[in-house]
Amino acid sequence: MQIQADTLYSEFENPWGFTWLADGRMLVTERKGEILIFKDDKFTGEKIEGLPPVHAVNQAGLLDIAAHPKNGENGWIYIAYAKHFEDSTGATTIMRFKLDGNTAVEQQDLITAGPSWKGGRHFGSRIVFDNEGYLYFSNGDKGDTPMNAQNLTNAHGKIHRINDDGTIPSDNPFVDSTDAVKSIWSYGNRNPQGLYFDKANNVLWETEHGPRGGDELNIIEKGKNYGWPVITYGINYNGTILAESAEKVGMEQPIHYWVPSIATCGVMVVTSDKYPGWKGNILVGALAKQHIARVVLKDNKHIAEEKLLPGIGRVRQIAESPDGYIYAITEGTGLLVKIIPVK
Repeated sequence: MQIQADTLYSEFENPWGFTWLADGRMLVTERKGEILIFKDDKFTGEKIEGLPPVHAVNQAGLLDIAAHPKNGENGWIYIAYAKHFEDSTGATTIMRFKLDGNTAVEQQDLITAGPSWKGGRHFGSRIVFDNEGYLYFSNGDKGDTPMNAQNLTNAHGKIHRINDDGTIPSDNPFVDSTDAVKSIWSYGNRNPQGLYFDKANNVLWETEHGPRGGDELNIIEKGKNYGWPVITYGINYNGTILAESAEKVGMEQPIHYWVPSIATCGVMVVTSDKYPGWKGNILVGALAKQHIARVVLKDNKHIAEEKLLPGIGRVRQIAESPDGYIYAITEGTGLLVKIIPVK
């Protein structure tokens, strides 16, 4: 199928996430701490006011955004941001708010994935809701201490699951473990910057950055260990061996991995009828390789892959709109694009 990318906006600096509200407006985050408002595929010139200050360092800042599944009824909007602390550290925090005009009101920090950390590497940050209204969010290992991801007493290198008000579900896998962080859903996840809940099949998909090679596409399941840094298909950035093996009993294998790295970011499953032949395919944003990977699976085995829109820029996030069109945002080129099938 042929496609074209219609450029809707081209002045982003570091866009990170976007979502649609029940009234049809689209909100797009900028990592430095802004949320831009779009309507009918056009920037309105307006931004959300009254947002909290963010720890804007390297990959940290204002990150993902997601409207509550019942946004039209309750008005809640959720953001993942790096909360700034007085000692110049930051921690991935999930906050919710409502809008009064364009002002963020009723702000509530729901959970902070601690401990807070110097610098700004591997903050993860994606937010998704499942069919039952549970909220999942990702938090990276913070970079310089990869074994964080194997340690259940901190929140780093994990996928977390909370109720929509920030409380902990009673059936989370580690709620009865004395020292474990109660919100943990899975662990051993290096830096998950892609998260998507497939509502038709009740599957939580995740993409995470490997080191040098070894980017992963995973199905995330309750309580499971995805291995980082004990197992990996990547190596150290200096070329030395990082892990003795890529497999170990009790640790999950990815559905697919990339060597060399494409720098996986946003991920989604195509559900729309507007893209003949793509339904059920997985789209993955590639930062380093600057394209969208269309991954074809059969029985959850990788059988084919196509590079879409090569050279478009560092694809940070990709998502399907309520009316079935696919949108993407890019860094470097600073774009918001709408992907249109060419008949």
